[in-house]
Amino acid sequence: MNHPALLFTQKDDHTVECHLCAHRCVIKDQNYGICGVRQNQNGQLITHAYGEVIAAHVDPIEKKPFYHVLPGSRSFSIATYGCNFRCDFCQNWQISQIRGEAMQQGHLRALSPDDIVQEALTHKCQSIAYTYTEPTIFFEYALETAKLAQQKNLLNLFVTNGYITTEAIELLAPYLDAANIDLKSFSDTFYQQNCKAHLQPVLETIQTMHHQGIWIEITTLIIPGLNDSEQELHDIAAFIKSIDTDIPWHISRFHPDYQQTSLAPTPIETLQKAKEIGQSHDLSYVYLGNVANEPNMLCPHCDKILVQRTGFSLGKNNIREGKCKFCGHTIAGLFS
Repeated sequence: MNHPALLFTQKDDHTVECHLCAHRCVIKDQNYGICGVRQNQNGQLITHAYGEVIAAHVDPIEKKPFYHVLPGSRSFSIATYGCNFRCDFCQNWQISQIRGEAMQQGHLRALSPDDIVQEALTHKCQSIAYTYTEPTIFFEYALETAKLAQQKNLLNLFVTNGYITTEAIELLAPYLDAANIDLKSFSDTFYQQNCKAHLQPVLETIQTMHHQGIWIEITTLIIPGLNDSEQELHDIAAFIKSIDTDIPWHISRFHPDYQQTSLAPTPIETLQKAKEIGQSHDLSYVYLGNVANEPNMLCPHCDKILVQRTGFSLGKNNIREGKCKFCGHTIAGLFS
């Protein structure tokens, strides 16, 4: 569905400059931006990512992953086509890498922002997650939905690559409760070669969202030979520490997919080393993804189990009013 886009300026000869993401595409008349969903139509920027979803599911909130937001709750999760990255290891490439006119050939489901909120309430969800692809590129759709969701006491969650401008964050921040941000590497070369993007805007997004009071969790997919050196893992952990040691760091295991099928899955030993590195930088919460028996949350003060999980299923929850049941230590996150 065509919808007027926000965050752009008109230039000469019907050219527009988009200010939604850090690419800041300059788009000629009738052309699309890098995201493949924002099009210049006669000097006006239009988004095609509005009012229709390619995916809509009820998920455990831990699947996003959010471990410090309403543990054990359900999140109504939506996505449209498209992405502003070109990651050659993308796990959702079948929907994220669709571009331009090809979007109209997919199996889309019409859902208005109000419909999305009502579906979340019907399924007894406590939040709406904008996820699967990149929520920044369906910004207007997400923003209008988030405004309505907030009125119904639903939390709004972004699962994002972090390639969003400060201008867009300022519009979204009053309605966004939490974001899980992919910090894919601490190397700009990695971002350029594997994502067709840059590192610095992602770091700035993490800093800006944290400053705005949005709850942040960070995820890094560890890919053998590309971003798994001890130095790089130390750099990521040190960066997180420089912002807040209470930011959870999710370390995920790579599985061959899309254009990266020649690499082997990440060795468990590499993930364990990354966790040790995070802990050596005094990060309070470091989690391993795609690894059995690793999703429990421990109290950083008394080391007892706060939240016990099996996969995405909640067992015991020993957090009481945001504090450890055993020692009274305040636990960072959104728990009510």
